[in-house]
Amino acid sequence: MNKMNILTINNLYVSIDNQKIINGLNLSINEGEIHAIMGKNGSGKSTLAKVIAGHPNYKITQGSIILKGENITSLEPDERAHKGIFLGFQYPIEIPGVSNADFLRLAYNSIKKANKEPQLDPLSFFDLINKKIQNINMNPAFLNRNVNEGFSGGEKKKNEILQMSLFTSILSILDEIDSGLDIDALKSISNNINKQKNRHNSLILITHYQRLLDYIIPDYIHIMKNGKIIYTGNSTTAQKIEEYGYDFITS
Repeated sequence: MNKMNILTINNLYVSIDNQKIINGLNLSINEGEIHAIMGKNGSGKSTLAKVIAGHPNYKITQGSIILKGENITSLEPDERAHKGIFLGFQYPIEIPGVSNADFLRLAYNSIKKANKEPQLDPLSFFDLINKKIQNINMNPAFLNRNVNEGFSGGEKKKNEILQMSLFTSILSILDEIDSGLDIDALKSISNNINKQKNRHNSLILITHYQRLLDYIIPDYIHIMKNGKIIYTGNSTTAQKIEEYGYDFITS
C-alpha cells in the first residue's frame, strides 16, 4: 500500500535581504514518516523550518512547497497552520497577560473555524485540554499561567508539545526541541513526542545532536550545507556524525 505524500519541496530557492539562504533544496515526506535535519550552524536548517511555516521575512524566489497535493508556496502562515502545519519553536515566546488556556482555545477554534468544523465553548475545551495534559504528564496549573511566562526551558518545550497534541497537525516541525534540556527533560519530551506519532501524521526534527535521535528514531536523516540537502541517510547517520563529524560525508 502506497503512502500518501504529505510534503514535497521542489527546487526551492529562498532569500532574505537579497541574500540567498536556501539554494535548490528538494525534499519529500510521506505520511507516518519522521525526518531529521542536521547540519552545521548556518547551514539553513532553521530557515527551512520557518519557510515551510510561511515566515514573512523570507522570500521564495523559485520552486514550490506542496502540502498533500496543494501548492501552499504563496499562503500566509495562518493559512498553512489551518491546513495542518505546526512549527514548534526553539525559543518559544512569552505572551504576558494571556493565559495558556485562553491562547490554546483561541488557536484551536481558529483552526476548526477555518476547516468548517465545530468550535468548542470554554467548558468543552476544558475537558479536551485536560485529557491532553494528562497524556503528557503536564501540571494542569500551567493552563492558568500566562503563555510561557516564567516557564523553565523544559516547561516551554512541553508547552509546545501540548500544542502539537491539541492541534493534531498533519506535519509537525520541531526546531531544536532538545536545546537546553537536561537528560531527564529530554527523555520526557521525547516520550511525549513519540506518543503523538501515528501513521497519518509526519514529523520533521531539526537538531544538532544525536542524543535526541536516540529516543525518537527517524526514518531518514538529511544533512544540510549552504542551504541545500547534500546527503540523506538512515538513523545510523547521526551516529556517524557523532563519531566522525560532518567530514564523513565527503570522505
